[in-house]
Amino acid sequence: MRKLNYYSPSSQEKLTVLQKYANIEKDLEKNETLFISGDIVHSFYIVLLGKIMLHKPTADGREFTIRICKQGDIIGEPHFLTTPTKHLLHATAVERSKIFTISIEKLPELFSNESKFMLYLLQNVSKNAIRDQMKLRDLVMYGKKGALYATLIRLANSYGQTKETGILINTSLTNQDLANFCGTSRESINRLLSDLRKNNIISIENSKILIHQLAYLKETIHCEECPIDICTIH
Repeated sequence: MRKLNYYSPSSQEKLTVLQKYANIEKDLEKNETLFISGDIVHSFYIVLLGKIMLHKPTADGREFTIRICKQGDIIGEPHFLTTPTKHLLHATAVERSKIFTISIEKLPELFSNESKFMLYLLQNVSKNAIRDQMKLRDLVMYGKKGALYATLIRLANSYGQTKETGILINTSLTNQDLANFCGTSRESINRLLSDLRKNNIISIENSKILIHQLAYLKETIHCEECPIDICTIH
């Protein structure tokens, strides 16, 4: 089978191209909202600095975190090929961040002048759709445990550092953060993490998770060994 050559620009290349079409450069403080579910879509966004969380409140007051967008990531890409619509998610700054805002009205000019970049944007839409489908698969087929195990695997792929005794997830996360990624309660995550620690699957090192038996997590949820760029938390 012939291998397809995908266009994969660097973060700096993306920013250089998109800056030509940007309307506004905006600073966001930690916990500041960019948009909420139900807002009319007028623009899409590119992360210059910091991290932006895409999430959805549930009917019972919990939060379901879809993904974390980092430098160079594009927010709002599902609306590229649709008529004006509403945002389906909330977008909130995890830390002090800076973004470019590009009007939807600029898309015809962008696609006309940057054909390679249009291909990249479509690839981005496809990858994020696959990520979301895999998260839904883990939750529906394997419940809270599957959602947590899959989240730990994705975190290891995104932030993992290899140590003598396992893989350190080199980012600080609270149990509530993990619960939000799994769409469940903090109490449920507390119990599941406690079981993993008792069985020496994970341990906690300076408030960070160290995974000792990544293979166990993968085997439990019948991991399909997706490419790393699909199996991430971003």
